Amino acid sequence: MPATPFQSLSSIPRWKSLRNSLRFAHNPITVLNENTQHYGHTYRFHLGGFLPGILTTDPGLIQHILQRQHRSWRKSPVQTERLGEFLGNGLLTSDGEYWLRQRRLIQPGFHRARLEALSGIMLKEVDDFLDNRFEPAIRKSTLVDLAPLMMELAFRVVAKSLFTTDLREEDVQLLSRNVTAIQAYIMRTLRQPYLMPWFRLSGQAHRHKELSRQSDLTIMRYIQARRQSGVRNDDLLQMLLDARYEDTGQGMTDQQLMEEAAILFVAGHETTANALSWTWYLLSQHPSVVSRLREEFDSVLGGRPPVFADLPRLQYSMQVIEESMRLYPPAWITDRLAVEDNEYEGLFLPKGSRVVAYIYGVHHRPDLWPDPEAFRPERFAREEKGAYHSFAYMPFGGGPRQCIGNNFALMEIQLILLRMLSRYDMELDPGHEIGLEPLVTLRPRFGMRMIVKNRKK
Repeated sequence: MPATPFQSLSSIPRWKSLRNSLRFAHNPITVLNENTQHYGHTYRFHLGGFLPGILTTDPGLIQHILQRQHRSWRKSPVQTERLGEFLGNGLLTSDGEYWLRQRRLIQPGFHRARLEALSGIMLKEVDDFLDNRFEPAIRKSTLVDLAPLMMELAFRVVAKSLFTTDLREEDVQLLSRNVTAIQAYIMRTLRQPYLMPWFRLSGQAHRHKELSRQSDLTIMRYIQARRQSGVRNDDLLQMLLDARYEDTGQGMTDQQLMEEAAILFVAGHETTANALSWTWYLLSQHPSVVSRLREEFDSVLGGRPPVFADLPRLQYSMQVIEESMRLYPPAWITDRLAVEDNEYEGLFLPKGSRVVAYIYGVHHRPDLWPDPEAFRPERFAREEKGAYHSFAYMPFGGGPRQCIGNNFALMEIQLILLRMLSRYDMELDPGHEIGLEPLVTLRPRFGMRMIVKNRKK
């Protein structure tokens, strides 16, 4: 067999992985970037010094495991069991036949007609938030941290899209606070697995499990109230309630509804909020892009409020969003476990192999993306997209398990950008430090402190 780059992979010594475990726990992206520069695009390693695996930024290998041979690969226990312990057995954490059955059941709920109905709900919630939460914040001080505000806005939008009627304010705060705390804890357990005995003995495992239970009970209360009321609303919860399995004609149980709703809460606001925070940062550094966005909005809308049919015509705004998510992908890493022997271009992957797809690294490879650290929305013009490998860009993952709500998130980001850019000018606080916080999604470590002013009409 002819030699290939995969036949003699570099390997990071276990002691070196263990030595770097504290740095890895603080910010894995820094460590992984150093490793890919030193060991190449695909190499062997030990997570936390213990779990063996292969990390790759090769889009061909990633496409092999996520799409072409996806039946030979499953989400690893790191995702299904560790995340599932706190987030339940929804689409994000389930696997195998159960996941496929749920995906087929829920997928139709995100078709074009449903998104069109949700766009009106989104737009009203965005405008209400800007009038009643954002405006009071900038009246107190023009210097605001956009990151928590975007998190709150995105959380309220997904809550409204799920339940139509507003969640109680104390429930919004509880769910948002618990999601953040649970994420941080889960990522510590993934990056420092050798501390698991301490997490259990110190009571941290129990405390975070209790936070998860509180969130589940809160969501369940709204589901049961809807069932008992008999009221029908054009929202995502109604879609979940109406969905029927093809083989039995039955719907989901309350437990299944709660687990899928919980996943939509987590994935539905995290992706949007973080993408928005990073986009505001990039726009603050590129005023010419802001000017072009506003010209497009004026040209397409002429000053009127947008409707769903306008969004495909706002092509440059989508290019801006896509380039922002290339630089700061919400889903920055994922992994798969081989359930049978596998082979890719001379690389033998026996049953039990773990392959980690380092998505952030793929998005920043200079041989895939010329001048990869530069913010260039033109990369995603329609005539340019064909030049890139289909798995060189995957902010929502790839293959059959690509995020089911990706179009929901893109529509929401587009609407929020449009409404906020029409009302505000923003610039980054000169003293603000930019840093990465890779949790389940990629957050700005120090928030996103901006000087915000109302636009002069």
